[in-house]
Amino acid sequence: MVNINPKKLAGRWRAGYALDHHTTSSVYLGVDEFGHEQFETTRSEIGELLYLLKYKSDAGTVTAIVDAAVAFIDRWKRGGGLEVDVLVPVPPSRQRPTQPVLLVAEALAQRLGVPCATHCVTKVRDMPELKNVYEFNERDRLLAGAHQVDKAQAQGRKVLLFDDLYRSGATMNAISSALYDSGGAADVFALTITKSRSNQ
Repeated sequence: MVNINPKKLAGRWRAGYALDHHTTSSVYLGVDEFGHEQFETTRSEIGELLYLLKYKSDAGTVTAIVDAAVAFIDRWKRGGGLEVDVLVPVPPSRQRPTQPVLLVAEALAQRLGVPCATHCVTKVRDMPELKNVYEFNERDRLLAGAHQVDKAQAQGRKVLLFDDLYRSGATMNAISSALYDSGGAADVFALTITKSRSNQ
C-alpha cells in the first residue's frame, strides 16, 4: 500500500482532503541551453504515481492510486465524517487522449459502489489553464459561469467532488458552489489525490 499523509482542504464543501502533497521538495538547478528553468523535484509516493499517470500516460498506476484512496475513504467514513451517494469528477482542464482524472474517478466510484456522474458538471466555455494564473481573484473571475451543473444528477445527492491535483482550490470551490446553488446538492465533500505545496 502506498504511504499517504492526508491534508485538509478548506473550501465551500462540508469537508475535504488531499491524500498527500504532490511534491516533497523542489531544488532550482538553473536554466538549460534553451532558457528553461530546471528543477530537481522529489514527489510523494502517491505524487509519483499521479505524475506517471498524468505525464507519462502510465495507466498501470490507477489501481495503486485507487487502493490508497479507498483505504483513506474507509477511515473517513468510519470516523463518521463522510457519507456520499455519487462521485462527480472535475472536468479535465485540457484535452488528452485519455483523461487521468476520469480514469481514476471511474475506478474509484466502482470500488465505492456509487455512480460516477461524469457529465454532471460540464465546462460551458473555454478558459486558459489555471496553473498559469497565480492571482486567486483572477482565477475566480475566469471561473465565473464557466461550469454548468445537471440538476437531475445533483439534486438532493451527497456528492464526492473529485479531482486529481489541487492547486489553489478555485476550480473546486466554483464547482462546489454550483453544485449547491444551481444543482441543489444536499452535501458536497471534496477529495483530491494530491495538492501542491505552494497552493498556487
